[in-house]
Amino acid sequence: MRVEPYQGRLAKCSALMKGEGIDVLLLTKPANMFYLTGDGRLCAYALITQDGQVALGVPSTDVEDVSGLAHFDRITGFEDEVGMIHAIAHDFEHFGIATGKAGLEYSFLTQAMLGMVTHPHAKPQDVVPVDGTAILSELRMVKEPQEIERIRAAAHVADAGMKAAMEAVDEGATEVQVAAAAELAMREHGAEGFWRTYVASGPRTNIAHGLPTRRRVMRHDLVMVDLHPIVDGYSADICRTCVAGEPTDAQRTAYELFLQAQQATIARLRAGVTMQELEETLHGNLKAAGHGGHLFGPPIHGLGIEFEEAPLPAGHAFFHGEKAPLTANVVLAVGNCRLYTGPWGVRVEDTVVVTREGHETLTGYPRSLQVRGWMHR
Repeated sequence: MRVEPYQGRLAKCSALMKGEGIDVLLLTKPANMFYLTGDGRLCAYALITQDGQVALGVPSTDVEDVSGLAHFDRITGFEDEVGMIHAIAHDFEHFGIATGKAGLEYSFLTQAMLGMVTHPHAKPQDVVPVDGTAILSELRMVKEPQEIERIRAAAHVADAGMKAAMEAVDEGATEVQVAAAAELAMREHGAEGFWRTYVASGPRTNIAHGLPTRRRVMRHDLVMVDLHPIVDGYSADICRTCVAGEPTDAQRTAYELFLQAQQATIARLRAGVTMQELEETLHGNLKAAGHGGHLFGPPIHGLGIEFEEAPLPAGHAFFHGEKAPLTANVVLAVGNCRLYTGPWGVRVEDTVVVTREGHETLTGYPRSLQVRGWMHR
């Protein structure tokens, strides 16, 4: 059974649970289970007691695999969803939890999943479900040194993926082909997976989430690529915009404006600054240039096991909007929003670590508006 770093994390978790009056956490979100036990997979659960004991429930086929990966005090295999419900009930009984509050991940659970973990056969009648999302968000927000090193490794993989994507941009190439080039390169450089890869070209750069399509890149198209590789369980986030052929004056001006706003925001990063102040810096630069009506969404978000996690600016995510000053070793993606002009959009995004004195940018692929395609040849 693995011990470090999970005992330290569980001790912090116990303190937060006591502060919130939560007697037990019942987790099903893979990222949260991975953080506290070393293994996070679907169709599984982790029950965490207030004194830091851990029960895991996984499919019977996975018990041996999980036993070699995870930290736990008790592990149970089950055959189906009914078996999972009974396994949860047996864990409550094993730890003597008959009353109190059970913290659940309300921001993650679907109605069907909520029904399973609160089923009358799953928990004692006098155990009341409450939202435990904030505990996990606070726990995971400040990164340990080994977590930052894993994110640093993911950032190097993100740079390699971006290089391959930019080289694949050519007149007539499809967005899917560009995405495939990036994903292959990320795999070859050590990624075991990646969150969604976004590639959008031409007018599709003006939408919020540009999943790749079979649209072919045309001359003078802007092409936006957003990558999120996973290395040893941790993620990086990078976005770059290039142009297939010589950019128009309007495209170049908009891109330079966004880049300046993003870099001004990164320059402000240090322990003590708030997410709201960072958001106001990035958005404020764009608004001052007359683009107040061309913005959507938070420009900054936390990064770690997931490519979007706490912290977020207050008002954008009711379950973990952050108003408190940032501390050292928080990792952020800066540049999450884009400048939506109407015909097209521009964006650049980087993975950055907050330090006591300032910051360290982990993604390093060039930020200039690169000319690709027929003019590039």
